[in-house]
Amino acid sequence: MPFPDFKRDIVQQLLKRIREPRRLIQVVTGPRQVGKTTAVHQVLEAWQGLAHYATADLPAPPQPVWIEQQWNTARTRVDSGQPVVLVLDEVQKVARWSEVLKNLWDEDTLQERDVRVIILGSSSLLVQAGLTESLAGRFEILHATHWTFAECQKCFGWTMEEYLYFGGYPGAAPLKDEPLRWAQYIREVLIETTLSKDVLMLNRVDKPALLRQLFMLATEYSGQIISYQKLLGQLQDAGNTTTLAHYQHLLEGAGLIKGIPKWHGKVLKRRASSPKWIVLNTALMTAISGLDFSRWRQESSRWGRLVETAVGAHLINSALGTGIDVYYWRDRNREVDLVLQRADQLLAVEVKSGLTKGRIEGLNAFKQKFPKAQLLLVGGDGIPLEELLQRDIKHWFEKLIP
Repeated sequence: MPFPDFKRDIVQQLLKRIREPRRLIQVVTGPRQVGKTTAVHQVLEAWQGLAHYATADLPAPPQPVWIEQQWNTARTRVDSGQPVVLVLDEVQKVARWSEVLKNLWDEDTLQERDVRVIILGSSSLLVQAGLTESLAGRFEILHATHWTFAECQKCFGWTMEEYLYFGGYPGAAPLKDEPLRWAQYIREVLIETTLSKDVLMLNRVDKPALLRQLFMLATEYSGQIISYQKLLGQLQDAGNTTTLAHYQHLLEGAGLIKGIPKWHGKVLKRRASSPKWIVLNTALMTAISGLDFSRWRQESSRWGRLVETAVGAHLINSALGTGIDVYYWRDRNREVDLVLQRADQLLAVEVKSGLTKGRIEGLNAFKQKFPKAQLLLVGGDGIPLEELLQRDIKHWFEKLIP
């Protein structure tokens, strides 16, 4: 499925970087089924030079020698005197991949072999760990995120309501008119594959049933502040709070959910707070609910939760790589849905949906406590939801903060 023109930002950035003299390993991370492999094939087509593509997404994770074999294939093509682009897809599945990559990269640097490397990974947690452990100073990252409303609208002609329900998975879009097939695709091809291949197969998980229960609860409570102690009472195999926090971290690394901390002036208190869970693609909520579009749309509280999740997911996804951090704020019974921080700039965001009932006391209280903060109301008398979902996070800082 081709990307719409504006989705070519990653293609254009990758192409620009590999056309430069060999400098750094290019790393593209992001969840499954958001178009990383499609993008890199477009890069290779536009590159029009020597290239070698290989994927480690095999039935059994390949051994480290697999990387050496692919690299040597690229090296034989370099001998022609022309640079060659080497793409290693799903590299995090290879044991000790970062160590092997470092040794080969350093060898080529010493020998002045012009192999220009792109690696792709669907587990940002494992990719980041490998980069920081072995490849410090040798890479730069591009983040591929879930598709935005603007992208789905242009590519598939979706309305905002369709995007809220069907989410941003382009591979599932052709099944929109067959809701049962669409939901099955999301559950089996996306959720189950991500959990089994990107989380359970590649990480130590002593209680896989508990991790799956945690994911289900995250979809049920998306947009809500949930303490680990409260979760323990709802899980069949409770474990302990440390285990739950670790499993949440794994789900975050796979691009399924995000637990955003409470905003507080002191960093230590932010880290100690109960997280607010946000599912990073609303399709993960709707597909496993068993409820069709009309049922979601008819129940105002359920639809309001979907709206708030969509806003949170959009801002979290578009914040990647921008230096903007996302929080929530709560003081007694006053709450702000999202607080965005860039350096010393603060932007408080409240979503006016069926759940908030138009109340903005939280915004006013936040402004009173942090006078330099700017406020953004979404829905109601504020900016339209559609406008918020069509703009990236940097736009609102540039528009609202001097």
